[in-house]
Amino acid sequence: MPATPHAEHVGSLLRPPELLQARQARKRGELSAEELAAVEDAAVLAAIELQRQAGMEVFTDGEMRRQTWLAGILESLGGVSPVPLPSTAWWRGDGEPVPPEETSWDLVAATGRLTQRTNLSAVEAGFLARHAPGPYKITMVSSSMGNLLWHPELSAATYPTPADLFRDLVALRIEEIRGLLAQGVRWIQLDSLAYDFVIDPDFRARLLGPAAPDAEVLLDAAVGLDVQQVRAIKELDPEVTVGLHLCRGNNRSAWSASGGYDPVAERLFGEVPVDRFLLEYDTERAGGFEPLRFVPEGTAVVLGLVSSKVPALESQDELRRRIDEAAKYVPMENLAISPQCGFASTSRGNLLTVDEERRKLELVVETARMVWG
Repeated sequence: MPATPHAEHVGSLLRPPELLQARQARKRGELSAEELAAVEDAAVLAAIELQRQAGMEVFTDGEMRRQTWLAGILESLGGVSPVPLPSTAWWRGDGEPVPPEETSWDLVAATGRLTQRTNLSAVEAGFLARHAPGPYKITMVSSSMGNLLWHPELSAATYPTPADLFRDLVALRIEEIRGLLAQGVRWIQLDSLAYDFVIDPDFRARLLGPAAPDAEVLLDAAVGLDVQQVRAIKELDPEVTVGLHLCRGNNRSAWSASGGYDPVAERLFGEVPVDRFLLEYDTERAGGFEPLRFVPEGTAVVLGLVSSKVPALESQDELRRRIDEAAKYVPMENLAISPQCGFASTSRGNLLTVDEERRKLELVVETARMVWG
């Protein structure tokens, strides 16, 4: 694995108002695709500059061209149709409920054979290759989130079981990654909430309903799919850095799942052969560091200690104390620090300003320099 930094950013950044306005104008037919792309390009350039000013060493495009972090399955696939969003619940802070209309997003289900309708990641990678002032990574939703696409009534004619759908989805994802590597991409981050279905039984019941598989079945599927994807990437190019990011929901500064890593740690950390695990750790809802004892030697753990949900800056002394605590389970040289998630997993973004966002990234960089030099 190539040398990697001790300060990292998960991915998304706040969308500027002019981008959100341009996207609405495009929907109304008042803006051409080329005009929208120009606004998106400007937003990505601003995102790159913000990261450069903050001192980040690995860049993303801020996911400016996406509606949500789930773009790889909700915006890029053919063979799907819109469906109502399942009953979900989101909370802020210690449990303040958030109105559904504030956290709603568009969902689709497979109604035919899945195809790659658009290749958004290729556009992102091409632009970053031309404009990033240093190494860059492409963030992608893991195929382990594909259970969101399977609907028992609408999908079963084409895909009798979710496992049938997963086979096509993984194949499409691997072909997409093959193209990214051909473009010169050397860093890929897979994002998944699939493990939350195991960590939090209430989350599993809300999103998957009363007929949801049991936790062991879901864990076996998530681990198997992520192992398959990571091995495929490494077979294509062993030198590519591969990360896996987990959080407990991130939407308008709200969260949707709770629980420590204990139920998934042994299999997740022991079997999924990534170079870096990026893990939410900004609140007590994520549990303690003890599950990190299952992380293999040489694998990096990026501690998501800085909240992307609230503007208040964390105490640097407290951040350093928590890094020292994690170092009881993972060698210090294999640790890093990041925000617990992106700042805009959905296009409406979290409840911070761009200046507050930048200060959060600066705190990550400054803490990393103090700890690791």
